[in-house]
Amino acid sequence: MSAEPAALPGMEQPAPRLVRVLVPLPLAGPYTYAEPDDLELAPGDYVTVPLGPRHVRGVVWPDAAGGTADAEIDLKKVKPVLERLDAPRLSVEVMNFVDWVSAYTLFPQGAVLRMVMRSGSQLDPPRPQTGYLAAPRVPEGVKMTPQREKVLATVRGLNFPETPAEIARRAGVSDGVVRALADAGALEKIETDPDAPFEAPNLGRRGKTLSPEQADAADKIRRHIEAREYACTLIDGVTGSGKTEVYLEAAAAALKQDPGAQVLVMLPEIALTLPFLKRLEERFGAAPAPWHSDLGQAGRRRTWRRVADGSARLVVGARSALFLPFRNLKLIIVDEEHDPAYKQQDGVLYQARDMAILRAAHGGFPIVLASATPSLETAVNAQGGRYETVQLPSRFGGASMPDIGLIDMRENPPEKQEWLSSVLIRAVNDTLARGEQAMLFLNRRGYAPLTICRKCGERMTAPDSDTWLVEHRFSNRLVCHHTGYSIPRPDTCPHCGAHDSLAACGPGVERIAEEAARLWPEKQIAIFSSDTVMNPAAGQELLARMKDGGIDILVATQVAAKGHHFPNLTLVGVVDADLGLVGGDLRAGERTWQLLSQVIGRAGREEKPGRALLQSYQPEHPVIAGLASGDRDAFMEAERDGREMLGFPPFGRLAALVLSGENEQHVNSAARMLAAQVPHGQGIEVWGPAPAPLYRLRGSYRVRFLIKAARDVSIQNFLRAWLTDVKIHSSVRRTVDIDPYSFM
Repeated sequence: MSAEPAALPGMEQPAPRLVRVLVPLPLAGPYTYAEPDDLELAPGDYVTVPLGPRHVRGVVWPDAAGGTADAEIDLKKVKPVLERLDAPRLSVEVMNFVDWVSAYTLFPQGAVLRMVMRSGSQLDPPRPQTGYLAAPRVPEGVKMTPQREKVLATVRGLNFPETPAEIARRAGVSDGVVRALADAGALEKIETDPDAPFEAPNLGRRGKTLSPEQADAADKIRRHIEAREYACTLIDGVTGSGKTEVYLEAAAAALKQDPGAQVLVMLPEIALTLPFLKRLEERFGAAPAPWHSDLGQAGRRRTWRRVADGSARLVVGARSALFLPFRNLKLIIVDEEHDPAYKQQDGVLYQARDMAILRAAHGGFPIVLASATPSLETAVNAQGGRYETVQLPSRFGGASMPDIGLIDMRENPPEKQEWLSSVLIRAVNDTLARGEQAMLFLNRRGYAPLTICRKCGERMTAPDSDTWLVEHRFSNRLVCHHTGYSIPRPDTCPHCGAHDSLAACGPGVERIAEEAARLWPEKQIAIFSSDTVMNPAAGQELLARMKDGGIDILVATQVAAKGHHFPNLTLVGVVDADLGLVGGDLRAGERTWQLLSQVIGRAGREEKPGRALLQSYQPEHPVIAGLASGDRDAFMEAERDGREMLGFPPFGRLAALVLSGENEQHVNSAARMLAAQVPHGQGIEVWGPAPAPLYRLRGSYRVRFLIKAARDVSIQNFLRAWLTDVKIHSSVRRTVDIDPYSFM
């Protein structure tokens, strides 16, 4: 066949096909590139493109009409796509999700895509890994020893190649023994992908026997799965009622329905992940794919790649797992849906529970929310019929809810510089005398929240910040929990130079543990907080000690309140029940109710009855009194009425606008400029500007606006209209937070 004739001078060249490519950078939208003749690109393809002097990776992005680019562009300025990467195509559902999250949060599409693509390094195929299986026969002349026999027995039991180190670990020998057998030809060398596929769940395996209430709840959720329809179902069950077993039956039903179906289970805390992974492995006979910040780079790459190719069918992760590149997601489960940890507070600001509901609604599949203390937003949606509710009002196996008592600290004050009342001390004595365990709960890390100079009154703060330094006596350091700044505890006041004048003010869990050690010197006391349990493995070790009876008194922060089961824990003492009620947070009462209800629920989860005692200086407060009476519905109704009267969520919408920068004059000038340009809109109120409660943080000055809108008003459209044409100084950073949870 003859070659095509070259284009003659003056002949019109065919226009290149154009594609839009979104890159994982904080850019407003895709850029247009030319498709090379040797590539046939489609939306979702991963590609490399030139961007200024760099080469970056991105995704071919569809336009609103479903195509890939806008033809109205100067072709002379269009650069070609450099290459298409050998990776599974990003699904249309995930690309749509990126667009939806960007539009809702007002963060650039590229910033949201970065949460999907991460660094992009997982798109590079990893180096093959050397593994071994047993050779068909052992060559003649190979000398066998007991250690070599162990290795051969181990390898013959493998279904897939393993590394020398793993074979040696299984056989209880050194890896030199394994390598020697390989060199002798008794083992067969095989090159494998280091990111091994996750074992498929065993869907024939039965779960635990459900109670009639649990079975009815599971059936209701299963009907939505079988109908392949969107539905949001709330499992509203008291602590210990077996919510997990119900939603695991739903997960099994979703996985059975489609050979390629994927299920995501979201958890609020890393500390919950390892024990939960074990629980799922027992239920399905295979380990699920994990996703959390404590995973190493190799672990993250493996999970990302296997989610992308669809072989990771059951995924357990923290909030960012929602942005994994699922191929065929068919069910999302949000455990402890009320937990504020689902709100992302840096980078792209989003509420993972709400975005998960959005993902399921647009994907047309069910989502399950589970909680013993549902958020008011979820409760109102359930009451209004937008969510279906299944109730589990009693504990599984006949266990009863703990009795709750109040200790009025005005009538029963502790000794000077002590924090436990005599009433609580007697209760702990009685508990320990019965051979049972007690928990002392205080949601404050460290030894003391404030360090002050007794001579000059100086309060120790982080540099260039208004944040107090928290004393951590076990490490002998002062730490800022907002910025991470840390210094050894000084012997002299850095302000006045006075020696030995720094005093710890107030208690943290370390101080409570110190007091407990003085009161019960013969008992085993442990602290459970994010400072003492630095990773999931350490948390698992502490939880195992608690379950095995190796700890008598657990002194804990909120990390102990979520999902943990301690069979012999019968007493919970809340040291400062009023702690969460201070400040201007509109959710302060609700959060205190949820947190204390959850921690109280750790007591008496099996046959031994439980008891909780709450130390309070204001026992008449509606939250504290409501906890003591156990009347959740009355508390939630009062909370609902108050929010509705003020037009706060879920009866209205909120957004925060935060201006920050190192130049105080520029920040305040930008705030005044924005205040002067606030558009007039019906159903919209703008409060501010005002200095943030933490006015200085990491060297930046911070000013806040709070925007309140009626439920039927698009707060995003208002913000776009307000912010688009106001030009502020380039040194001032502007951050929008839709549905703010922090008001600091």
